[in-house]
Amino acid sequence: MVRDVLHEMSRSFAWLYSREGRPSVPPEQLLSALLIQVLYGIRSERQLMEQLDYNLLYRWFVGLSPDDPVWNPTTFSKNRERLQNGDIFQKFMSRLLNHPRVTPLLSDEHFSVDGTLIEAWASQKSFRPKDGSDDDGSDFHGQKRKNDTHASTTDPESRLYRKAAGREAKLSYMGHALMDNRHGLAVGGRVTQATGTAEREASEAMLKAKAKSAAGRITVGEDKAYDTADHVANLRDAGVTPHVTQNNGETKTGRHRRSAIDGRTTRHPGYAMSQTRRAMIECIFGWGKQHGTMRKTKLRGVARVAGTFMLNLIAYNLVRIPKMVAI
Repeated sequence: MVRDVLHEMSRSFAWLYSREGRPSVPPEQLLSALLIQVLYGIRSERQLMEQLDYNLLYRWFVGLSPDDPVWNPTTFSKNRERLQNGDIFQKFMSRLLNHPRVTPLLSDEHFSVDGTLIEAWASQKSFRPKDGSDDDGSDFHGQKRKNDTHASTTDPESRLYRKAAGREAKLSYMGHALMDNRHGLAVGGRVTQATGTAEREASEAMLKAKAKSAAGRITVGEDKAYDTADHVANLRDAGVTPHVTQNNGETKTGRHRRSAIDGRTTRHPGYAMSQTRRAMIECIFGWGKQHGTMRKTKLRGVARVAGTFMLNLIAYNLVRIPKMVAI
């Protein structure tokens, strides 16, 4: 199946490479090697090159013969950025989902969206005041640090964010996945800076694009973090029926929150079904963090982290699809 998708993408690869100069790393082999890295959780591209040097299984999958030399890690990284700049990862995902064996597994009506934190490749000591008032950032205990006044000198695009009250704050990015509810396959994803509104903004962007290509209204299951009046209204205006978990609990002051989802939505059986299927999206994040490379990125910048995140979604689909179709 991977070979079929790579063959269909040959024209996209041709636009990225010049016809002059020395032959570069073949894009088909480069993308196959990146999938190997995610599927087996290899932590760095240098280690990937070391394992390609002696692992015959990896060589077979990538398309290298036992006598072919492996690539220089620096050359490999430069060519990876070329694929990423050409939006090849997103095109690979689209071609994979449009494969004749995969299309029957997908629904064009019911989806789920959720987000997860991706720890940035930056330490707490690098989070220093923007005005340069701190020396080396090593003595930060007891200081009040905010994203408005501080930034990481190692990865300026990362943001200090805590997952929940009482948890430690880490320099992070936020990954967002769009899942098909029929078989739990990832059909979209993006990475943003970690902010309080990033989940809802990314959800609206992905669902609006999906609603435009759908024949009718679509539904989406989301957790209570998405239960805001503006978000629910924006989804409905875009032709999306929000099956959002009601956030009507008590606040710290003892007041009851008012959910934007009322009985007109919850009374339908589809609401309960969406809430049940929504939990499957955690399997995508769980696989990516336990087996893939999603837990802590080794790259810096939203664009590069987004490429790695998309590769994890592709790899998860490649693991799931053979269990549902006859290869």
